[in-house]
Amino acid sequence: MGFLTWPFSHEKEEKRPKFVELRSSKWFIMFVVAFATGTDIFMYGLIVPVTPTALKDKVGISEDDVQSWTSILLALYSAALLAFAPVVGYIADRAESRRWPLLFGLVALAAATALLCVGTNIALWIVGRLFQGAAAAVVWTAGLALIVDTIGKDDLGQAIGYVSMAISIGTLAGPLLGGVVYENGGYYAVFGLAFGFIALDIILRLLLIEKRHAIKWLAPEMTPLSVTEKKSGEVLEHPVLPTNGSESRESQPPSPPSRSAFGRVAILLSSPRLVVSVWGYFILSIVLTSFDSVLPLFVQETFKWQQSGQGLIFISLMVPHVLDPLMGFVIDKYPKSCRYLAAGAFLTVVPVLVLLRFVKDNSMQHKILLCALLACVGVCFAVAMPPLIVEVFFAVKEKEDKTPDIFGRGGAMALAFGLSNMGFATGSLIGPFFAGYIRQEAGWGAMGWALGLIVGVSSLPILLFVGGWILKKPLESDTEGQLMDSAPVP
Repeated sequence: MGFLTWPFSHEKEEKRPKFVELRSSKWFIMFVVAFATGTDIFMYGLIVPVTPTALKDKVGISEDDVQSWTSILLALYSAALLAFAPVVGYIADRAESRRWPLLFGLVALAAATALLCVGTNIALWIVGRLFQGAAAAVVWTAGLALIVDTIGKDDLGQAIGYVSMAISIGTLAGPLLGGVVYENGGYYAVFGLAFGFIALDIILRLLLIEKRHAIKWLAPEMTPLSVTEKKSGEVLEHPVLPTNGSESRESQPPSPPSRSAFGRVAILLSSPRLVVSVWGYFILSIVLTSFDSVLPLFVQETFKWQQSGQGLIFISLMVPHVLDPLMGFVIDKYPKSCRYLAAGAFLTVVPVLVLLRFVKDNSMQHKILLCALLACVGVCFAVAMPPLIVEVFFAVKEKEDKTPDIFGRGGAMALAFGLSNMGFATGSLIGPFFAGYIRQEAGWGAMGWALGLIVGVSSLPILLFVGGWILKKPLESDTEGQLMDSAPVP
């Protein structure tokens, strides 16, 4: 990391940006990160309805190979996300700024969209999908770490709730709008919508100013370096002396040299809380992406719906995710509720998934039943997702509370979120093939049973380990309570 100078140097003479208070405020940064993550996953789903026709008409793939290439292209996105997430997390922890990785991710996303728009051979589509996955790895990992840096601990649950809502809505709104726009406006109208979102995303990310960099204008008496204590996400309220890194515990001995990436990963994976959080996120991803794969085909075959109907059915899954910020608020106020919210949601969704077997006729009653069941699935996931994401922060903080500087310089917060995103990526890689194969071989009802089974089994480790081992004495594992009782973030 580069050395940040004391306020009496030339940095103090930099021109004060316009609206610096707003551009560095926690609510604006939270909105930018939520919009960025939502836009990224939205791009993943937006071209799903376009891909089969484009591969046949523009690329020249034979009709017999279209289904195979469609599945391969979906898998490539998840594979790139899986590969890049931990790498980006390690780099983001060591970088001086979270903003630059976010801008790099935006460049990758724009390049991916352009390649897919003009692609007339399969190589361009492959590279475009890989770029999309790499962009997602950057945005989700660096973005969540920036949220932790900025928001601190007191409102973290609610902030994660907004990001979770954006991810969920983006996941489901992509296929919805892609199908509607494609049917009514054609191929290039879909990419016109995509570039519109990217343009707005560019403006927002360029406007963003990190809190640690804005402090030299907002509070010149404080050292810019020490605004954010990256290891805990805690914003300091007093000036400190400059150092050569991003930590600000000057009263302690210097931090040990940075650990290797593998060393940090090994420490993180030794936490049952983190492992279970990643596993829960993996299961949620399997179910969500399973619906991406099988739901459009099911309503087409059962209800004879075309692209618009195939897209609009996702509204039932999407709307309940407006509850994500509410769940985050509950987590902030009652941090010990994470265990019961997540495990309860996982158990509740099991019978809902099993009841999907009763949707089988082209009748109004069965259409209403499908929408109602999908809405129940959406509600359960809106309850489960914020606790699992917030648990990543608590798992890292628990390690650092027990052994300060255990991760070396820079901490491991972004890397932990990178591992969480690996869980989501693995689930999105498996989900479409898992659900598609079972539905094809055993039917729609068997698919519901299979999804319900893996979710139900996963509720047990979530109940036992989210928030710490359930049988551990409260005084030994009250990390969240101690965090929430601390002074609020300014």
